[in-house]
Amino acid sequence: MLQISNTVSLADWEIEMTAIRAMGAGGQNVNKTSSAIHLRFDINRSTLPAVYKERLLALSDSRITSEGVVVIKAQAYRTQELNKQDALNRLQELIKSVTVVQKKRRPTKPTKASQRRRIDSKKKKGQTKSLRGRIV
Repeated sequence: MLQISNTVSLADWEIEMTAIRAMGAGGQNVNKTSSAIHLRFDINRSTLPAVYKERLLALSDSRITSEGVVVIKAQAYRTQELNKQDALNRLQELIKSVTVVQKKRRPTKPTKASQRRRIDSKKKKGQTKSLRGRIV
C-alpha cells in the first residue's frame, strides 16, 4: 500500500511493477540481472478521488500516456529493492504535486518609485554605453 496523504492511499493491485534489465554502464552485472523497475499506474482504474484523477490527466507530463497510464522507469540503483522504492517515491511525488492548489495571481501595478528606479538605471546604462564611443 502506498500512502499519499492521511486520507488517500493506493492499494497494491493498482500499481503494476515489473523487473526489467537496466541499460547503461554496469558491466556484466547489468547484462545478467533484472534490477530496473518498470512501474505502471492506471489513473482511470484507480481509487483516487475524482479531483486528483482530473488534475493528473490534465498534466502535460511525458510519464503519462494518452490512455491515462503513468509509466515510470527506475534504474538509478544497483538493487531491485532500491529501484522499486525509488519508483514508488516518484509516483507518490507526482500525485502529491497535483494535490497542491496554486494560489490565484492578483495582478498588481509597479509603484512610482520602482518605475523611477528602473528609468534611472536605464539612463545610467545608456550614459555608460555612450561614453564607450569614439572620442572626436
